[in-house]
Amino acid sequence: MATARPSFEATVSAREAEVLAAVSEHLTNAEIAERLFISVRTVESHVSSLLRKLQVTDRRELAQAGRPVLGNRGSAWSVGTPQTTLPRPLTPFVGREHEVADLARALDEHRLVTVVGPGGVGKTRLALRVADEVQGRFADGVVFVDLVPVAEPDAVAAAVAGALGLGESQQHSVEEVLTGWLSTRRMLLVVDNCEHLLDAVSVLLEVLLTACPGLTVLATSRSRLLLPFELTYPAPGLSLAAEDGRPPDAVELFVSRAAAAGSPVGPGDLGRVAVLCRNLDGMALAIELAAARLPALGLDGLEAGLADRLDLLAGGSRVDDRHRSLRSALDWSHALLSEQERALLRRISVIAGPFPASAAVEMLGDWDPLVPDRVPAHLARLAEESLLVPVPTALGTRYSQLETIRQYGAALLAAADEVDVAHARHLHWCLATAERLGEPATAGEEGELWRARFDEASVETRWSLPWARHRADQREPAYRLSTLMADLSLVRGRPGESQRRYELAAELAPDDTARTLALRQAAGAADGRQFGNEAMRLRELAAEAAERAGDPTGAAVDLARAAELVERGPGIMAVVPPTSEIERLLSRARPLADGDPRAESRILTAEAFGRGERDPEVRSLVDRAIQLARTAGDPLGESAALDMLTAVQLAEGQLEEAFESAVRRTELLVPVPVAADSALEFFDSYQMGSQCALAAGDLGEARRLGEGLLDLPFYREEYHLATSRLIVVGLFTGAWDEALTQAELFRTGWERAGRPLQGNLRAAPYSAATIHALRGDDEARAEWMTVVATLEEPLRRRRAGAFGKFFDSLVLLHRGRPAEAVELLAQPPESLVGDADAMWRAWYASAWCEAAVLAGLPDAQERLRQAEQVTVGNPVAQAVVLRARGLAGSGAGSAGGGRDDIVAAASALRSLGARYQWARSLVMLGGADRERGLAELDAMGAAPTAWPPG
Repeated sequence: MATARPSFEATVSAREAEVLAAVSEHLTNAEIAERLFISVRTVESHVSSLLRKLQVTDRRELAQAGRPVLGNRGSAWSVGTPQTTLPRPLTPFVGREHEVADLARALDEHRLVTVVGPGGVGKTRLALRVADEVQGRFADGVVFVDLVPVAEPDAVAAAVAGALGLGESQQHSVEEVLTGWLSTRRMLLVVDNCEHLLDAVSVLLEVLLTACPGLTVLATSRSRLLLPFELTYPAPGLSLAAEDGRPPDAVELFVSRAAAAGSPVGPGDLGRVAVLCRNLDGMALAIELAAARLPALGLDGLEAGLADRLDLLAGGSRVDDRHRSLRSALDWSHALLSEQERALLRRISVIAGPFPASAAVEMLGDWDPLVPDRVPAHLARLAEESLLVPVPTALGTRYSQLETIRQYGAALLAAADEVDVAHARHLHWCLATAERLGEPATAGEEGELWRARFDEASVETRWSLPWARHRADQREPAYRLSTLMADLSLVRGRPGESQRRYELAAELAPDDTARTLALRQAAGAADGRQFGNEAMRLRELAAEAAERAGDPTGAAVDLARAAELVERGPGIMAVVPPTSEIERLLSRARPLADGDPRAESRILTAEAFGRGERDPEVRSLVDRAIQLARTAGDPLGESAALDMLTAVQLAEGQLEEAFESAVRRTELLVPVPVAADSALEFFDSYQMGSQCALAAGDLGEARRLGEGLLDLPFYREEYHLATSRLIVVGLFTGAWDEALTQAELFRTGWERAGRPLQGNLRAAPYSAATIHALRGDDEARAEWMTVVATLEEPLRRRRAGAFGKFFDSLVLLHRGRPAEAVELLAQPPESLVGDADAMWRAWYASAWCEAAVLAGLPDAQERLRQAEQVTVGNPVAQAVVLRARGLAGSGAGSAGGGRDDIVAAASALRSLGARYQWARSLVMLGGADRERGLAELDAMGAAPTAWPPG
């Protein structure tokens, strides 16, 4: 039975409202960050959330949408989040009311409807019009999938996932990610231009429609998909008969496009236009091409020229009349072009997406008979003749090709025997474009423009490399292009794409030295995206390549890093390897190290992780690893060893020392470039630093270091990785609205990534669940706990221990149920070992003793003494213990000798930024303080706390 889909309804939080107001003032992200004293990346997260909530596509629309929202902040304004990605045609849709109505009804009765017909009949425009008409029926929106840029059958599922914004999963295929995402949604997919990938599309749609009962698909194709449950709808040409006193649709289209071209058609010529449209079989594209010619040729010229072209085709079979009608219009338009314009038309068919005039100049301008300075004029002429479509973008005007015309041009290219030359020029242009992207800009409008330029280059690269990878003479530029785009993909925030491109670069590499480097970078990208099993696989491959290349010490490092990950990163493993893998890998690494300090350091670090932080010899192993890494000048190796040292210090209760080690890691990495190979250390240093700051009760530093994850460029679109620490910090600081906004980004990112099994992220959804519980929303809490359970799946031996019990105890104590909290916290705090539990030992101890006091346990005083020792190094937890001592001395909520302790605790909690515990302390004080505390809790959205406890 499918689980209920989580609700994605959310209100605009107070912080989001501040960001929205600043956007409405047209401030840049950098200016907003400066105004609100937050990081640029935090601003970007809020902007992304607002774009999603308000269902707009860019900042201009967001500024407009923000005005009514900001004007109604006093109301309970909220929106759902249906996803709609229908492209908007530049010209109005004409006629076809009956077809639109027929297809809309068909989508009510059938889950797969395929609009079939020849190229140019108007299938795409019709499908878009129908989708726009029916989108209100689909609670989760309508998504458009264009298969034109998809060159290989294996890429169909990835194209659909990309249109939905879904990433890849550690443990699931792309098809499984799609079914997982769509299985609980009511959505319409519009899959356009299926004809060149019929088998792959059919297989995928059958899987999706079988597994996803709320999914409906509207496809367009020149041929049917041949699925048993498919309803085929032949797209007719535009109507040629008048109806209800209106001109035929074909005539209306011609008149509309002719008027747009500057040549209105008079009433007296409508009959001649009708005949012309009839000769074109009502083919929409053919009629548009003819209408575009009207200013130059007039009706006389159109009639004469079209008659000539039709005569050339007379006498053949009528089975494909409409193809012949379109071909006649295209041939005729082509014949009227100059030699240079014809050459340009066929050669630009190798370009996949919208392109600037400068691209055509650079790529094709010196190819005879073209002349560089005339290419822009030729492009303008092709656009005037409706053979290209000008498209305004943030980067300026781009030219787009209708797929039918692009295919026509590709046929002409093949006939001219120019295919290989054109593709080679396209590949080299892609490489030059990637090189020009230069140093990435990541913030503000400059960053948005850089990302737009990258996205253009990425589309062309995806089209170019499948052709180049199988041609020996193009392997070298293809290798360079794949490597460069891999580097840039990581900075763009697409580590999955980066990993794939590095792996392709390894395949194309000229030698084993280059192959080793590409595989190491691929492993780093896998690390960065938290795909630990992939990272281990790739590091072993890198080691093999390094040995072949004569680099044994490099191979030793690769093997040691793979071994290190077994116990260092079980939280990023879909399948946790057995600990025996450590010795298997290290037994291969040791003979290769040959005394090299970098390799020896990594081997020692891997051994230390394998032994665990409680082993008495681990400290000496780590100290030696740190010294060797410094000798080798290897900050990444030193950071890895410091990570293990931090775990040892936590296990020994040295909170301040662990915090210092974690911060030292972030400082050590400052001069290190953010790249694939350093991605794991950057992520781990910030998340570990934030966790250690939290363990030490420094909430401000916990937030600052948590925001460091937001600033890592490779997490730009990996919301679940970027926001994970801030959600936890938000629970403690009382910034609950902001934490839940981040949590929605977390859930969206996690689901789009295929619900990866990343146990190291469990505290984030558990924190969201706890906030909802403190607000009295147990249903929302249950939804978040299903996320926690999924993340724990590969870590059954490491279930959420101390932090889960501590979070649950907060809820029980808030609800006045201390006896249940005592039962939950049965384990004494000093027994919490291992860095994961030791991280939470002080917090656990504070709740452990407070529950005992409130429940009236006879050993409450002894527990207080123990908790005072355990919480040394965490001033927030110490303040909670001080409050518990005050309660023990004064009686719950009464005046007495312990009141001063409660007042002191409240003062400390306020100064430390622990808003929830401060407010709860005020409630405990009673009187006017109680009212102030209740007001603070109410402002946080907390349900009324039960005090005194029942």
